[in-house]
Amino acid sequence: EGHLAESGGGSVQAGGSLRLSCTASGIIWEDSDVGWYRQGPGNACDLVSTIGPDGNTYYADSVKGRFTISRDNAKNTVYLQMNSLETDDTAVYYCADDPIYGDFSDTALRTIACKTAPTLFDNWGQGTQVTVSS
Repeated sequence: EGHLAESGGGSVQAGGSLRLSCTASGIIWEDSDVGWYRQGPGNACDLVSTIGPDGNTYYADSVKGRFTISRDNAKNTVYLQMNSLETDDTAVYYCADDPIYGDFSDTALRTIACKTAPTLFDNWGQGTQVTVSS
């Protein structure tokens, strides 16, 4: 069983940038689909971005053109570069890999209940807080 650890969160002003990292341990990650979710004020986790083993990417409309996902398989790490941050980006950001039922392209996984999220993926991280102030 693997373990995912997010880092890189913090507090920034609107317009600023942060780079989140998600590092996997205990597993070989190069063949995994990896996604970033975020939880705002409510109980829902929204899919932000994903990257496949072949490098194919997905971005939610709300972050297109501002966020970039990438991976370094040698470091077992996936990154989320976040530029032009907005106050609406304030959230706890989680990474996850390999959905147990279906895949990240399923619309049912676009918005999920954060409480049940760990049961939907092979691995789910502990989250990192991002706070964007105006």
